[in-house]
Amino acid sequence: MGKRVLLIEDEPNIIEAISFILSRDGWTVHTHEDGETAMEKIASMPPDMIILDVMLPGRSGFDILRDLRSNSASKDIPVMMLTARGQEKDRDLARRLGANHFLTKPFSNADVRDHVRSLIGA
Repeated sequence: MGKRVLLIEDEPNIIEAISFILSRDGWTVHTHEDGETAMEKIASMPPDMIILDVMLPGRSGFDILRDLRSNSASKDIPVMMLTARGQEKDRDLARRLGANHFLTKPFSNADVRDHVRSLIGA
């Protein structure tokens, strides 16, 4: 069985692009669009990796990451933050909160695929 990636993103074009890139590479991609219910989604079906947008409706990706890292069931799940805001302060905050990687939009297909492969160990 392939590895499962949960993409938490609210922009349809990004969801479609990343789902296509990773599905074509053999991953099973699940998506979720709401920051408010993201932790429930993660708890109901723990993924092998999470791609997490910073700006989401309901709650920010930083808040979700903070919750992930403080929860024993999810603290070790690799998380790649994805954002249009690539300022150094955002990168620093993501690192401090425990993100494994930080990718700025726009991104290349190869970057997404390669970082997912390296974070999951494929």
